[in-house]
Amino acid sequence: EEELKEQKRHQQKQSGPQAERKKLKKQGGSREEDARKRNPKAFAVQSAVRMAKTFHRSQDIKMKKHHIPLVDRTPLEPPPIVIVVVGPPKVGKSTLIRCLIKNFARQKLGDICGPVTIISGKKRRLTFMECSNDINTMIDLAKVADLVLMLIDASFGFEMETFEFLNICQVHGFPRIMGVLTHLDSFKDNKALRKTKKNLKHRFWTEVYQGAKLFYLSGMVYGEYQAQEVKNLGRFISVMKFRPLVWQTSHPYVLVDRMEDLTDPDRLRTDPKCDRTVSLYGYLRGTYLKNKGQVHIPGVGDFQVGDVNFLPDPCALPAAQKKRALNEKERMLYAPMAGVGGVVYDKDAVYIDLPASHVDQQQDEVRPNTELVQSLIDTHATLDEKMAASKVSLFSGSATLEPAEVEEQSGEEGGLGEKCVWDPTTQRKRRKVVFTGEEEEEEEEDGSGSSDDEDGDSEDSDQEQDDDEENLSTYLKEARAGCDETEKTVADAPPVKRPKLDVGKGESAEVPVFADSEDDLEMSEEEEEESGEEGEAGRAGDSGHCSEEEESEDCKEESEGELEGTGEAADATMEEQTASKSMEEEEEEEGEFSCLSTVGLRWKEGLRQKASDAFLRQQQAVPNLRKLVYGSVVQADDSEDEEQELGGLFRVSRPQTSKKYQANAVDSSRFHPDTSHQWDQEEMLNSIRDCFVTGKWDESQDAATLLKEDEELYGDFEDLETGEVHKNPTGKQNRAEQNGENPDSDDDDDDEHEETVVKVDDDELQKNKRLEKKQRLKERFNSEYDGGDATYFDDLKEELQKQAELNRAEFDGVDDETRVQYEGFRPGMYVRLEIPSLPCEFVTNFDPHYPIILGGLSSAEGNVGYLQMRLKKHRWYNRILKTRDPLILSLGWRRFQTIPLYHIEDHNGRHRLLKYTPQHMHCGASIWGPVTPQGTGFLAVQTVAGAKANFRIAATGVILDLDKSVTVVKKLKLIGYPYKIFKNTSFIKGMFNTVLEVAKFEGASVRTVSGVRGMIKKALSTPEGAFRASFEDRLLMSDVVFLRSWFPVSVPQLYNPVTSLLLPVGQKDSWAGMRTLGQLKHDLGIRYMPNVDSLYKPVVRTKRQFNRLHIPKELQKALPFKSKPKLQQPKGKTPRDLQRPSVIREPHEKKVAALLHALSTVHNFKRKKAHQVQHAKHKQFLQQKGKQEEAKLKRQKESRKKLYRVMGQEDKRKQRSSLKGASKDD
Repeated sequence: EEELKEQKRHQQKQSGPQAERKKLKKQGGSREEDARKRNPKAFAVQSAVRMAKTFHRSQDIKMKKHHIPLVDRTPLEPPPIVIVVVGPPKVGKSTLIRCLIKNFARQKLGDICGPVTIISGKKRRLTFMECSNDINTMIDLAKVADLVLMLIDASFGFEMETFEFLNICQVHGFPRIMGVLTHLDSFKDNKALRKTKKNLKHRFWTEVYQGAKLFYLSGMVYGEYQAQEVKNLGRFISVMKFRPLVWQTSHPYVLVDRMEDLTDPDRLRTDPKCDRTVSLYGYLRGTYLKNKGQVHIPGVGDFQVGDVNFLPDPCALPAAQKKRALNEKERMLYAPMAGVGGVVYDKDAVYIDLPASHVDQQQDEVRPNTELVQSLIDTHATLDEKMAASKVSLFSGSATLEPAEVEEQSGEEGGLGEKCVWDPTTQRKRRKVVFTGEEEEEEEEDGSGSSDDEDGDSEDSDQEQDDDEENLSTYLKEARAGCDETEKTVADAPPVKRPKLDVGKGESAEVPVFADSEDDLEMSEEEEEESGEEGEAGRAGDSGHCSEEEESEDCKEESEGELEGTGEAADATMEEQTASKSMEEEEEEEGEFSCLSTVGLRWKEGLRQKASDAFLRQQQAVPNLRKLVYGSVVQADDSEDEEQELGGLFRVSRPQTSKKYQANAVDSSRFHPDTSHQWDQEEMLNSIRDCFVTGKWDESQDAATLLKEDEELYGDFEDLETGEVHKNPTGKQNRAEQNGENPDSDDDDDDEHEETVVKVDDDELQKNKRLEKKQRLKERFNSEYDGGDATYFDDLKEELQKQAELNRAEFDGVDDETRVQYEGFRPGMYVRLEIPSLPCEFVTNFDPHYPIILGGLSSAEGNVGYLQMRLKKHRWYNRILKTRDPLILSLGWRRFQTIPLYHIEDHNGRHRLLKYTPQHMHCGASIWGPVTPQGTGFLAVQTVAGAKANFRIAATGVILDLDKSVTVVKKLKLIGYPYKIFKNTSFIKGMFNTVLEVAKFEGASVRTVSGVRGMIKKALSTPEGAFRASFEDRLLMSDVVFLRSWFPVSVPQLYNPVTSLLLPVGQKDSWAGMRTLGQLKHDLGIRYMPNVDSLYKPVVRTKRQFNRLHIPKELQKALPFKSKPKLQQPKGKTPRDLQRPSVIREPHEKKVAALLHALSTVHNFKRKKAHQVQHAKHKQFLQQKGKQEEAKLKRQKESRKKLYRVMGQEDKRKQRSSLKGASKDD
């Protein structure tokens, strides 16, 4: 075997242009710029047309990204986003909602009834609503949805409900739509799975838009979707932006999440069928709602609102804090129809929901809150009476708290509120009653009628809270600077985790609890860092034993034992020593000693030292001088520790106890016994500076700040008596800074100014000036940079932005009660609408699975009138629509049945009635219905009862006009017959009945079936209704004359609202309205008797008999003999006398004739048979003869061939012999 030669390796080029290019490419450089400089013509514009096309294309793409800018009318606290989960039955809608709720709210929900509202983030709430297969529900929810989660069974493919809902959305304003593929675990083959995903995705893109988001839920684990996939879906929902829809932003509406019957019980007892007064609750969305307005409830009808008022938000957004995640307290869930929440507040009542299972079953662990709720239900006294007379002890053996004390400590009126707490026993969220004035919790009056005052107070507290937020960082720095030196000795002790104890009624403390959930114990590193940053703010008011809610935020810091938190915890401990607090702290230490048996826990370290420190703090605490001097205004700042449970159900919670208040509320009247008070030091003076005039006050009260503002306001001035000019140093400094000068260069002026003016916070002033300067420079840069490119679109956007800011600033700082009187109830409020005279079936047949929507109507939308519409039969609907067949329309908020007339506009502007809708074409439609703004889309269905196999949406369209300006006409042919004919004039009868009718149509054009045109001239006296008409040719008596006229058609006045919500439970999808004529005849078994003339008959064409040709005699003479008509006399009838008489035979003659006939018949048969035999023989003979002839011909042919062969040979011989003879002669 020959060895294969080793191939020569490729050698890289080390030099040359190619190597240079590669080196340059490696270094990341580009020769393009060099090429442009070297050869500019190569990079010049080659084709101006192509360049223009490229430019236009890029501009088109740029402009397509622009939406028409709208004024941003979203409120500061927007209502929850409505997420509708749509899909066919058994596709996983309820499971997905449960998984999303579990992802956001950390709670499980059993049956999904009605809207479920949760807090998904710091600035976003979500309301989930499940959409059933009922077409009524699909139509209603499409009108209020902000986001649609469209579930698709991937193992089955698209179902009709998906496309129906998409078409409903297209008509009523397209919300954001996100597809979710389920049942992907049924695919065993990955290739089939990928192919299915691709097909479904592209079909979904066709229906929605290219690139629409489609989520894949790959499978289920223990009956739930995978947590990571649900989490990703939740993230997309949390950050999604929404485009305002025209109908939603121009109409107020409420998706009802609670319903209460307020009808008088005595009236119900006497008349159970009477109309009900009902209060409906929900978040107001859309635009502002006026009181006493008209609303429409789809499925019920139009109603007048009796009264509207706003309630505290039951699912309020958490207060703004510097953190990324929500803690467990803020993960609220609000779903009254689903039975979540034990206590529900109303304007004049408190509803406590206690499931029967909690009463009947004996639970292993008796929860104090359940016992308390039972006692509340069993009692005969009202809640406020009992609370006024009650005294509550937070811990066994501690001092009792009276209601007056609680109100005094909270710093504002405390109405009944709620706090959602997860109950692991019952696996649902229980809503504890708390006394609080916080804006995010309910504040209801207890029958005292003072809700208005409470609302006003809550608004004021909101404003104070906002003001304090802005100055939070400044106050924190100041408080820390003032107290660091003083309290170093206390700060040396490590932070101790105090166990949270569940104390039962009459029981001793049992299990120490350290966190609310696993999430708190498993905080991510990012949250840990944020908690570290937050620790400085949070610890400022921590007394060493956190309340239940605060532990979830701070447990990580405490377990880590960070130094920053330690110092601040000690600071806060000193701040919060009051007489009432000392008792609680003593009890806390007792609780700690009772838990010493638990081993291996860090909170046990140094218990003796901590106990002695606490005792010293208690003994050495001096009276709160600030409270004695200034009253009880600061008491709220010192009550962080009092946010404890009362009896296991009620919680004292105050907004003023938040960390931002405590950070600024350093009580300088208390000092540690070990601290030496060295008043010569600046730090000690700073620690009590806030108690005096020289301290740092609010900007609105600080003397130095007010003086500075006055100087800035009035600036330089001249003393008219002395002539001396006084300069404004601040203004001078600002000008110097703008001109690029150093403000410190003018030393003399500055020194004088510092001596005369009270010293203010220079750092803060300098910082503000630097920020202002940066802002000015940025604005100047932006104006220069954008000056050349500013378009009309940008100007319009800027103008609308200014308008939005003006709208917000108009009522900024005004309390809600006043704002409501001016602008109405704003979107985002939780409102209560009282509606009188609702049908009793609405309450008795109430089903929470069906949505209740209150759609606000404008002043004109409550009327009913004629509407002109443009309509097109849906291309997927398999039947054409007939005029005067009842149709169910979804228009605006309403669903109603009406009778449309279809028409089409001719070239001359006439609206001609159509019997059926045209195929693949728009037509006009006229209906009698509710007045709705022009441009509003609608859809039509023929029935809403049940689910059909076929596509249910019959037609779609849009409103054009709101009046009766269009006259629909139909063709009318009047038929007459001529009864007397002259040359071009005829008398016609049968077309009219009276002379008056003829007089109305004088001058009208008529024509015959054969196409002869004419005109009506004059009426005739007899017969009645006959007239004289002239035509362009002579008529025949067989002609039919007709007059083509147009007859106006009146629109039937039928408006029948679909009242599906009034039907019994389980039958709400079986509403049946007016039936069509065909349905009526089918149901009643009536057979249609057709007009006989309209039936199809077989066409029988009779043979035409033409008259014989008549040739004049003169013409006959000129004709040749061949063409002349032959003079043949027609053979006439034989005269009777020449006719041969008939012969009558005798019987004997008859017999002879019969015998002869029989014999002749036999003879004829024999002769015929002989003839056949002879014919057969002859045929055989001819065949034999033919064969013989063939043989003869063959023989003759052979003999001829032989003869010709011999003759040929003879000729050849002769030729040869002749040639030889010739040669010899030569």
